[in-house]
Amino acid sequence: MSKKDHVSETPATQFLRKHGITFSEHRYAYEEHGGTEVSARELGVDEHHVVKTLIMQDEAAKPLVVLMHGDRKVSTKNLARQIACKSVEPCKPEVAARHSGYQVGGTSPFGTRKTMPVYIEQSILALDKIYINGGRRGYLVGISPAAMQAILQPIPVNCALQE
Repeated sequence: MSKKDHVSETPATQFLRKHGITFSEHRYAYEEHGGTEVSARELGVDEHHVVKTLIMQDEAAKPLVVLMHGDRKVSTKNLARQIACKSVEPCKPEVAARHSGYQVGGTSPFGTRKTMPVYIEQSILALDKIYINGGRRGYLVGISPAAMQAILQPIPVNCALQE
């Protein structure tokens, strides 16, 4: 990676470095509403290995983080059942930004403003490497799921729907 490709530190990369986690940095041309389809295409990786960070809330408006394969959607009904909540829904973008400290499209599960429970689609943990937002739009970090599991201690769930 050349010097010009280096991204300035984000709360996410500071968090990873503080915990001694090895990660690779991947920049790409961000497209509004392009999602993981664009980042996977730009990086030349399988969209299933690109993990989206979703800020959701339960019926009491308590925030939570859901990590899901890029090519899958979250069944909020299944998720709510598994985490013993009445309902789960995505936060509005401005609420998500307030909880995470990140701009929507650049949300990382690392170094969030608020400490929130993290739920991860179980099959993500079986991958050898994942690409997840590094704390800004157009910037992913490559990391092993085992390293991510060690520092975030996410709770495995099965709530994926096919896209």
